[in-house]
Amino acid sequence: MNLKIGDVISFERTFTKEDVQRFTKVSNDEGIHHREPDELDRLVVHGLLTATLPTKIGGDYNVLARTMNFEFLRPVFTGDTILCEVTIDQYEKQKENRMYISTSFTCTNQHDKEVMVGNFAGVIIID
Repeated sequence: MNLKIGDVISFERTFTKEDVQRFTKVSNDEGIHHREPDELDRLVVHGLLTATLPTKIGGDYNVLARTMNFEFLRPVFTGDTILCEVTIDQYEKQKENRMYISTSFTCTNQHDKEVMVGNFAGVIIID
């Protein structure tokens, strides 16, 4: 893998009502704000569904997470497009076949408003 400190990896996703409905069934988080549309016909996206954005990027690089921290700054609604930018803060050989990785991330909506920030760290096993 050609990761290095300072690299920024991004992923963007638009959340749909179907996404929220599926996550409601999987998580059993049936808060009314996830089931009943607001006056603009939007549902509130689950915080942990929004948190799948940085974990998707971690998964792309086979990160085995040890820690994950999320701060939810404002709600995400169905129809919102969220851009997640993960910055590699630390990347170093830990053992012969393991790399330690530490990251920070920011997720912003289509209005350039931060909706979530946080970090994750873990290891990548290399062959």
